[in-house]
Amino acid sequence: MKISKKTDYALRALVYLAIDTDKLHSIRHIAKENDIPKRFLEHIMLDLKDAGWVKGVPGRDGGYRILVDPAKLTIGRVVRYYDSMLAPIACVSSCEYEECSQESACRFRRLFLNIRNHIAHMLDNVTIKDLANFDPVLQEELKESITVDDNSA
Repeated sequence: MKISKKTDYALRALVYLAIDTDKLHSIRHIAKENDIPKRFLEHIMLDLKDAGWVKGVPGRDGGYRILVDPAKLTIGRVVRYYDSMLAPIACVSSCEYEECSQESACRFRRLFLNIRNHIAHMLDNVTIKDLANFDPVLQEELKESITVDDNSA
């Protein structure tokens, strides 16, 4: 599974707003602090507003604040809003299922169904508030979790 840039930026903005829920944050400030192109963020914030997750206040001193309780908005809900499908292949998707000619004989479909279920469970049990409290991943952690098979290169 790979999330879109739109989902990535929406999550960045939501987490940023969840850290300081009382303050209005300008688009310019959110974009700068989260390395999001301002023009792209303008569209994302309108999406988030349409979803009912943020409130926009117009004007010179306006900005955005999170409207929902960050402890109740799951990552799964945000990812599905933008990317809809969590499944790595369409023949195991519950919302964008596509029939495959090999379904009855496929040997790896079960693996991808299990992956989809695991991803959905994880994303549906982590909230924006949880993300706001996570520590950033260190580069060493990435190296620890990678296993390399010498025959795969």
